[in-house]
Formats: sequence, structure tokens, C-alpha cells
Amino acid sequence: MIDKRVAGPAAAVADIHDGATVMIGGFGEAGSPIELIHALIDQGAKRLTVVSNNTGSGEVGLAALLKAGRVRKVICSFPRTANSTVFPDLYRRGEVELELVPQGTLAERIRAGGAGIPAFFTPTAVGTPLAQGKEHRLFGDTECVLEYGIRADFTLIKGRCADTHGNVLYHRTARNFAPPMATAAGVTIVQVSEVVDAGQLDAEAIVTPGIFVDRIVHVPSPQQESALIAAGARYP
Repeated sequence: MIDKRVAGPAAAVADIHDGATVMIGGFGEAGSPIELIHALIDQGAKRLTVVSNNTGSGEVGLAALLKAGRVRKVICSFPRTANSTVFPDLYRRGEVELELVPQGTLAERIRAGGAGIPAFFTPTAVGTPLAQGKEHRLFGDTECVLEYGIRADFTLIKGRCADTHGNVLYHRTARNFAPPMATAAGVTIVQVSEVVDAGQLDAEAIVTPGIFVDRIVHVPSPQQESALIAAGARYP
């Protein structure tokens, strides 16, 4: 019997080490694993490289991890949004490094990392500063740049439901970067609001198979980023 449940967020992130590369799911609020991120802040790992679609909002979740000074580099598509103030301030002060990646390219770099594809060519970013210093190649009449797949030491994502074997379902748009990220890390950690026994999920509906998941954390009532921000919450 394989049971991938762990005691809680703190136990799930306990072995994330200094200097680790960590993928964090989410598309704004949707799919953001706030409890796992806050546990990582409490755990204390530093000099992290974070791969995420954005840099968080307010002073909770990913933004709080940045404010705590734990991140040395961010690889993302949207470093600034309406409620994003922490990262821009850190970046202007030279306290965090940014690798800006077009959103589709970021998704494909993660997917490629999970599929064992070391690199690929894409026309996206040709003729822009993001293509400078990269290998260019012509395919027919289309100029492309070389992009490398991304893998991480750990992935933190949020699902809706999982069984004890680690098979995961998501809630609507929370199914954004999470499925490819789950395949592209040495250790994949998933927080879910519901856990069921193995065999209770419809096999045809499973999005992330348990073979890609190492730890399941049951968080029955996950916090909502927008509600925390509206309340002026900060973490810690």
C-alpha cells in the first residue's frame, strides 16, 4: 500500500535546502499553494530560485517569500501585476535577479523539462531583447531562438482532490501550470482540500497521475489570496 500523505505543510517542505530551485504553481490567485509557501517561509530555506508564472500579490504567499529575503532569482512571465509591490521594490534595489520568459515559452520549457527534452526552438521573442545572446536558427522562412527545458529540485502546487496514491484533480483554472510542473521536479508536493482512498477517483478524470507526486498534504480549508489581500494580511 502506497500512502503519500504527510503530516502537514511543515513536514512536506522540511527538506527543501538552501539554493534549491522551486517551481510554484498558480496563475495569480488560482492554484497558488499558500499554505505550502508559508510553511517554506517558516522552514527558513534561502537563496532559492523560484519558477512561477508571476511574483505574487500583496504580502502573502509568494510575495511574502520574496519579502522574507529567501529568493535570489525568479524565472517568470509576469513580474508585476496590480497588487504586486514586493518584487518590483526588491528588483529595483538589486536584491533579486529576474529571468523574464514569455508565458507560452515558460509553459513549454517546464513541459520539456518534465518530458526529458533538453531544448527546443521557438519563434517567440525573436527580434526582442529576450532573444539576445541566444542561439538563432532558420526553419524555412521562420527565425527561431533556442530555449532550454527547466527542471526543479522541488515543485509546490495546489490541487482540489487527491487519493492516497497521489493522483490529483484540480479546480478549474487552478489547472494551469500545475500539471507540467508536477512532472518536472525531483520532489513534487501537492496540497489538496480533499483526500480520498485509492480507487475512488475516476481514472479517466485524473489530471496528474500519482507517479509524478511524492507528497500529499491535506489542507481542508485553504486560504484565499484575494481575501487575505483585501484584509491587509501579511505573513508572517
